[in-house]
Amino acid sequence: MKVLWITNTLFPAVCDELGLPSPVVGGWMYSAAESLIKVGKNIELGVASLYGGKELRSVTVNKINYFLIPRQDKGHIYSTKLEAYWQRIHSQFAPDVVHIHGSEYPHGLAYINGCGNRNVVVSIQGLVSVYERYYYGSISEVELHKNITLRDRLREDSIFKQRKRMQERGSFEKMLLGKVDHVIGRTSWDETHVWAINPNATYHFCNETLRSEFYKGGWLYEACEKQSIFLSQAYYPIKGLHQLIKALPFILRDWPDTKVYLAGNNFMGNKSRWRMNGFGKYIDGLMKKNEVEDKVVFTGSLSAEEMRQRYLDSNVFVCPSSIENSPNSVGEAQLLGVPCVASYVGGVADMILDKETGLLYRFEEVEMLAKSICQIFGDQELANKISKQGKIAASARHSQTVNSEKLNSIYQEICKK
Repeated sequence: MKVLWITNTLFPAVCDELGLPSPVVGGWMYSAAESLIKVGKNIELGVASLYGGKELRSVTVNKINYFLIPRQDKGHIYSTKLEAYWQRIHSQFAPDVVHIHGSEYPHGLAYINGCGNRNVVVSIQGLVSVYERYYYGSISEVELHKNITLRDRLREDSIFKQRKRMQERGSFEKMLLGKVDHVIGRTSWDETHVWAINPNATYHFCNETLRSEFYKGGWLYEACEKQSIFLSQAYYPIKGLHQLIKALPFILRDWPDTKVYLAGNNFMGNKSRWRMNGFGKYIDGLMKKNEVEDKVVFTGSLSAEEMRQRYLDSNVFVCPSSIENSPNSVGEAQLLGVPCVASYVGGVADMILDKETGLLYRFEEVEMLAKSICQIFGDQELANKISKQGKIAASARHSQTVNSEKLNSIYQEICKK
């Protein structure tokens, strides 16, 4: 059976083969592909992605057939030029099943428009058509307007513009989901929204395989940096960094040695008026107002191994987002046994059972966020309980073998229809 994956990011193996820069995101898909090939020995896998080149390229690396398509315009804009590329790839590879990973970019829709929807399945990562409602993270529009920077104006890249682009992508997402017969999801939240968009689509449940680095070793209370908080990314309002900063004064009242570590894009690394964006300006002002500048450490982008170590070094992992489906960061933390605190939004409740595999709180309630973190800091027995139970739950949810076998069975089912 030939299966074509359509992805939003290049895999590390093809980047190494062609001398292209390897992305720091999407590593979980590469791990899932390797696992699928091991389990589904009947599968010949092709992976198609956009890249910055000028011509269609194809190469085979480690038994995976890669197709690299020239990126057209910007990621939130639909390009009819992609349809011809998809037709060429479809003709060359002749897939039995096409699996579009993620609904949020219009190149998946271009495949449907160019080649049809026969035996096509879309797996839900996030749903930008829903996420856009929560883009401002409860920050008032008045506050956001006050913090628009020169850089935002010159680049036409204010938070308001960013939300508009997300809305545009959301309209393409709805078109895509409305045209397919099969969808793969993993939470009651994404199942509900798929049903709202396309009640006739068959919904297949399948959990995700995560990056291989996070299946080894585990968190120990004795070895972590006490009173340390870790966030995996925080560079736009949805991720809720501002809520944690508001919570910090309450945490510091009881735990004055608290430190916050932030991975990902270091949007605070250069405070030049030419470089600072509006959200960075807002965060800078919020840290000064709450007198916590010396408590927050921006690590920059981390490799998978560096991320793993940062998780293990942390006393607690926090996911304070205004919306999520099932964040891989929570899954990675739980796989390693790191105690988790997360906002009760989207599909997060399908990953965390409150007071058993983590602690949940309302996104708006920064006092509850602060109290939850303090509970982890002050109660070793609770921290160890959540660590143990979270790891058990995540190991079952993210089982490489189980998820690969399930995905293979979904492909077989689609082919029979």
